[in-house]
Amino acid sequence: MAPKKWSASVKTDSTYPEHNLFNQDAKTVATHLASKKVSPKGPASGMRMLNFYINRAGKNLSAERHKELEKAKSILSEIIRKQKEESSPKAAAK
Repeated sequence: MAPKKWSASVKTDSTYPEHNLFNQDAKTVATHLASKKVSPKGPASGMRMLNFYINRAGKNLSAERHKELEKAKSILSEIIRKQKEESSPKAAAK
């Protein structure tokens, strides 16, 4: 019997992705992970969950799926950047 991986016991109370979310297209993954319903602590929490999923899947993730999830990371990064821009003091002064 193979030893259990440490990541199998990870529990989170900050991100609640729906079942099979990571099997969908990049835009859907990114927008869902950025939503308050899925990531109550904000899109950065969703980014951590996406990175965790990619790292956890490792070699079992097909090249095509990995590429799509990396695309989702780019989209999510842009969402995070825009959110920071909107909440910065300089943006409020304009």
